[in-house]
Amino acid sequence: MENTQDSNSFLGKIARGVVFAIGAAATATVVSKSIRSHRELSLKDKVVLVTGGGRGLGLILARKLSAYGARIVICGRSEETLRKASTELSSKARQFLAIPCDVTDLEQVKQMVSRIKNEIGSIDILINNAGIIQVGPQETMNREDYEEAMNTHFWGPFNLINEVLPDMKRKNSGNIVNIGSIGSKVSFPHLLPYNASKYALAGLSEGLTAELQKNNINVTTVYPGLMRTGSPRNIDVKGQHKKEYGWFKIADSIPFLSMNADEAAEKIIGALKKGSPTLTLSVPAKLAVAAHGIAPGVSITAFNIINALLPEKKGGDVTRKGYESESRVSSSFLTNKTDEAARKNLEM
Repeated sequence: MENTQDSNSFLGKIARGVVFAIGAAATATVVSKSIRSHRELSLKDKVVLVTGGGRGLGLILARKLSAYGARIVICGRSEETLRKASTELSSKARQFLAIPCDVTDLEQVKQMVSRIKNEIGSIDILINNAGIIQVGPQETMNREDYEEAMNTHFWGPFNLINEVLPDMKRKNSGNIVNIGSIGSKVSFPHLLPYNASKYALAGLSEGLTAELQKNNINVTTVYPGLMRTGSPRNIDVKGQHKKEYGWFKIADSIPFLSMNADEAAEKIIGALKKGSPTLTLSVPAKLAVAAHGIAPGVSITAFNIINALLPEKKGGDVTRKGYESESRVSSSFLTNKTDEAARKNLEM
């Protein structure tokens, strides 16, 4: 009898502790939201670095941040892409700088951050946006594909975060935005290197959110679904190139499945200003995350069905760009919205 009473008492303490923890967490969330709503970040004169800022979502973010009076720095691997973006952005931003940089190369990152400090000032806001997408069956993806995705989506942000943190900690302020993906939460078929690397970024990003609060540094992890940035033209395609590119580009063009990129950029900037820890974009993305969280077995079964409908591996493992994989279907009226976005956002 004594043992039973002791056991009940112990379990009762655990139960009360759990209830207290849940209550404390809920209270902290409400207080945190209240504080953020009264201390919305002003972007005027802030030095903002946008990686992958020469085209697509990065370019859209740079445009919109310029309108808020921020001092804009964009970087990317292509000097030609940066030159085209500079033609537009240099006349819009209070101060503007475009720097060729491969974020996977630590030495290039160090040199870029040093140059920004010398020419504009220390970085107040870092937006890790640079990314690649590889589409194709698992059998076509090799170790190099996974390494390239990890280098771009994990080690690139890691390099930049470590370079900007000393100044942010010294100032006791700063903001970091990591552009993840719905693939960070739910792993869709035929996108395995992308999904795996975005999962890694999400783990780093959400962990930093907690650890950097003591330094008054806000980290926002963004989970977008499909967005009409025009980026499919520049993805890497393996397997049956035309079929793989066709399904991806069509999905990227359908209004319900994909989100207007300008609207997405506004929401990302809104989350940045509020210091929100996470942001999931688009209704389909939110539904997918919710369904996977409630019934992961059901969602995985659904992916099994989707995978059965996607093209099987045929031929070799050659990689082609999206624009090299066009077909009548991918160039039809079904994809007009993506083609329009590609022209607007310098993806052509």
